[in-house]
Amino acid sequence: MKISQTLKTNRSISFEFFPPRNERGHRAFFRSLDRLSAFRPSFVSVTYGAGGSTKEATEEMVVSILRDTPLLPMAHLTCSAQTTNEVDEVLRRLDSAGIENVIALRGDPPRGSDRFVPLEDGFAHSTDLIRHIRANYDLGVAAACYPETHPEAVSPESDLEYARMKVDLGAEFLVTQLFFDNRDFFGFVDRARQAGIEVPIIAGIMPILSAAQIRRMTALCGAGIPPALDEKLSRHEGDDDAVRELGIEQATRQVRELWDNGVDGVHFYVLNRSRSVSRVLRDLRLPGHEGEE
Repeated sequence: MKISQTLKTNRSISFEFFPPRNERGHRAFFRSLDRLSAFRPSFVSVTYGAGGSTKEATEEMVVSILRDTPLLPMAHLTCSAQTTNEVDEVLRRLDSAGIENVIALRGDPPRGSDRFVPLEDGFAHSTDLIRHIRANYDLGVAAACYPETHPEAVSPESDLEYARMKVDLGAEFLVTQLFFDNRDFFGFVDRARQAGIEVPIIAGIMPILSAAQIRRMTALCGAGIPPALDEKLSRHEGDDDAVRELGIEQATRQVRELWDNGVDGVHFYVLNRSRSVSRVLRDLRLPGHEGEE
């Protein structure tokens, strides 16, 4: 089933995982997947490492989810460090395995590099990748967007134009980068609708697990930490348990307000952990999402 079909009638929740790096991580991945499946997500996605470094593991995980669980998987696919032929090899394998959904991304530079440089025989932008997939494969395609503007964008207006191009080329829904101030999300959605973007825009939410981790991640992706939240993080800097509780409270407030204002869906960046997201969803008592950890 194409994910876009599930989004036409239902406000969704969905979960994003990353490929495990070892046997212990593999067990944690499927333990979290099993616990969160109780909340009946519309779909789950598996990321692609920097420079395409986890592409084999990503394929393995999404195929395993499709084969061994009732969940609908979406594979991440990036342009980074891959030729057009290599991307096609991945797409053919996914297609032949029965994977029907991908999210097309430019991707981060390989580890050790701070600048994205496309290969001579590769795709330079996610728009190129979307165009190629839609022209050659019968796959559902999603794309990313940035409520606070992509850190490499010339301006918010040009960044929004890229989002519109992704949709015009065939992206069936958009998933946002993480954010902590809902005003950024609501403002982006208003601008997107005014620009003619009519597809569902799914809000990306990440419950905070540690102060150092979230500061590192937001610095990389260009997301901001509101001053009041940053002050609370500083107050509990060395206490991960307290920071996790703060993260649960923050995410719960965000998701409640998003649902109250008719968001198309919420996509949780779970970092292969189930406890915080389970707490958020149980605390909210969303109709039809009464899972148990």
